[in-house]
Amino acid sequence: MLTQNAKIKSITEKTLVVGIDVGSENHYARAFDWRGYEYSKKAFIFSNTETGFHSFQAWMTELGEKHDKQAVLPGMEPTGHFWFGLGKFLQDNGVRPVLVNPHHVKKSKELDDNNPTKNDRKDPKVIAGLINEGCFSYPYLPEGVYAELRSASNLRFQAQEELTRVLNRMARWFSIYFPEYKDVYGKRDAKSGLMIIKQAPMPFDIIALGVDGVNKIWRDAKLRGTGVKRAKTLVAAAEHSIGSREGLTAARLEINNLLGDYEIYSRRLEEIMSMIDELLKEIPYIDKLLKIDGVGLKTISGFIAEVGDIRRFDNPKQVQKLAGYALVENSSGKHKGETTISRRGRKRLRYLLFEVVMSVVGKNAEFKELHHYYTTRSVNPLKKMQSLIAVACKLIRVFYKILTTGVDYDASKMLEDIKRPAIYTQVA
Repeated sequence: MLTQNAKIKSITEKTLVVGIDVGSENHYARAFDWRGYEYSKKAFIFSNTETGFHSFQAWMTELGEKHDKQAVLPGMEPTGHFWFGLGKFLQDNGVRPVLVNPHHVKKSKELDDNNPTKNDRKDPKVIAGLINEGCFSYPYLPEGVYAELRSASNLRFQAQEELTRVLNRMARWFSIYFPEYKDVYGKRDAKSGLMIIKQAPMPFDIIALGVDGVNKIWRDAKLRGTGVKRAKTLVAAAEHSIGSREGLTAARLEINNLLGDYEIYSRRLEEIMSMIDELLKEIPYIDKLLKIDGVGLKTISGFIAEVGDIRRFDNPKQVQKLAGYALVENSSGKHKGETTISRRGRKRLRYLLFEVVMSVVGKNAEFKELHHYYTTRSVNPLKKMQSLIAVACKLIRVFYKILTTGVDYDASKMLEDIKRPAIYTQVA
C-alpha cells in the first residue's frame, strides 16, 4: 500500500483529477489540475446507467486531450452501494478510481467557504482537493472466489440477523403465553421443544397431550436425548403456567408464523454455510487455519470475505489497520494521553476478530496463556479489554503468516514470541 507521500508524488502536472459526488440516480463531476485549478465550467451531470458512464468517460477524455493530460485520476466517496457500478466500469475501462473517506469530506467542506452546506457542486471540489493532498485509497473490488465469498458472507449475516429477529419475537411470545418454557429449555430454539410447540402451542394443549402424548411425538420423530423425564418436566411446567389466556386465536397464528419463519431462515443459513464451505476449498491453506483450536468455519469465512486476497497486503499491520485496530496516540506537548485503537476500518471485520479472540482465549491453551501473560505481567500489565485487542492483533499476524506462506500453525513457536514490543502493550 502506498504512503501519502507516494500518492501525492503520483499526481503530476499531466494528471487530470476528477472529483465525483455519487448519487442513487445521477452523479456530479468536476475536473481540476494538480494545483486545484478547475477545467470544468460547471459540474458535469451523468446518469447511473451505461449510457451515463460512457458520456462521463467521453467527457474526461475530451478534457484530458484539451489540456494535454496523460493520466486521469477520478475519485469518489464510497456512498453505500451506489459507487460499485461506476467503480467497476472505470476499472474495466483501464481507469483506476480512488476513494476518499466520507468523514474527511464532511470535515473538509467548510475550508472552502466556511459553510457546512452540502450540495452537488461543492462536494466534487472537496473530493478532488482531498485527492490532490493524497488523502485517498485504492478500492479493492474482489474477483473470482473472493467476490463469491464476500457475497455469500453478506448473505450469511443477513440470514443470521433475520433468524435472531425471529428468535427474539419467539422469546416475547413465550414470555406472554408460556413463560415457564424457559425453565424447561435453556435455548429458545431447542428442537424437541419447538416440535411440541408446533403441535401444542398453548400450555393447556400440552396438558391435553399428557406425558405419553409428548413422548410419542418425540419417538415418532426418532429424536434422541428426549424421553419420559423431559416430557414430565414440560407437562408440569404447563400445569403451573401463568401465561395469558387472552387473544389465543391470534397467538396461535403468531407462533405458527414464527415457527415457519424460523425453519425457513435456519434452512437458508445451512444452504449458505454449505456454499461457503465449498468456496473455502478453493483458497489455499484454509485447512491449516482450521487446525487452530477455537477457530471455526464461520470465523475464517468472515475473515476472508472482509479481507479478500490477503496476499495484496505487504504486512499484517495493514490488515490490522483495515480492521480498525491501528494504534492512535493522543499526546500534545508534555501531555501524553492514552493510546487507543483507531476504530477506522471494516467494522464487521473488527467485531468478528473480537468474537474469535473470545473463543480462542477460552478454548486455546497457548492463546489463553498469552492473555494471562498480558494481564498479569509485573511490568505494565494490561486490562482485560486491552489484552484481548492485543491478542486479536496477534491472531491477525498468525492468519497472515499461514495464508501467505503456507506454514503450519506452531503453538510452541507462538509462545516463544510471547513478549511483544512495547508499542503493543499500550493498546486500549
